[in-house]
Amino acid sequence: MGAQDTYTHGHHESVLRSPQWRTAENSAPHLLGDLRPGVQVLDVGCGPGTITLDFAERVAPGQVLGIDNVEEPLAISRTAAAERGVDNARFEVADVYRLPHADDSFDVVHAHQVLQHLTDPVAALREMRRVCKPGGVVAARDADYGGMRWSPDHPGLDRWLELYRAVARSNHAYPDGGKLLKTWALEAGFTDVECTASAWCFATPEERAWWGDLWADRIRQSSFAHQAIAHGLTTQDELESLAQAWHAWRDADTGWFAVLNGEVRCRT
Repeated sequence: MGAQDTYTHGHHESVLRSPQWRTAENSAPHLLGDLRPGVQVLDVGCGPGTITLDFAERVAPGQVLGIDNVEEPLAISRTAAAERGVDNARFEVADVYRLPHADDSFDVVHAHQVLQHLTDPVAALREMRRVCKPGGVVAARDADYGGMRWSPDHPGLDRWLELYRAVARSNHAYPDGGKLLKTWALEAGFTDVECTASAWCFATPEERAWWGDLWADRIRQSSFAHQAIAHGLTTQDELESLAQAWHAWRDADTGWFAVLNGEVRCRT
């Protein structure tokens, strides 16, 4: 992200909880075939680095660089690398619009749940393309909030989705970015674009507890909550009612939630 971008979620613990659950297997299925030993990887917007470290283990002795626009999640990444004994990954603060790397530096450039939060995702993809070697791969995966589905129906979750999309758009971001990845890639100059889609699904009692509590906490405490109030889109009382709606979904034996993700894999 750049200085002109506002991260809708922020870096509250309830936000970092989600990226720390992610793995290469559950979050980068479209890229696994490109992660061969010796490959050099740039992971853009790496957050706490769980996907990044999975990449590093797969491409060793190749090197992996994870970047984010703030230091806070990178400290978590470095600690996790030390705990896992991964010594071919490093983490730095950088701006995706102005990457501090020479042309043709990496075999794989990856971004997960990043482009939807940018004011200019096409410019970011152009910069990712610049630092990718000829014949390399630029890959991205983003959720499409408009494609999220859940059961049982609940007016509180309907309002949560409406509010989240309104806050993101107030930040000049793209909450439905998953369906726009192909368009952005073509506008960024890629001509070889492979498109796929996959979903996360939360349905077991353990999955519902994790996902429902995560969102209830975000609604109460994260930057999303503060921004929603600052933009005049909601009140503290309404946010509390939305948190309770998430708890009602969590506690329903029939509870089911699917997150649709769009994916692109672009050859340079």
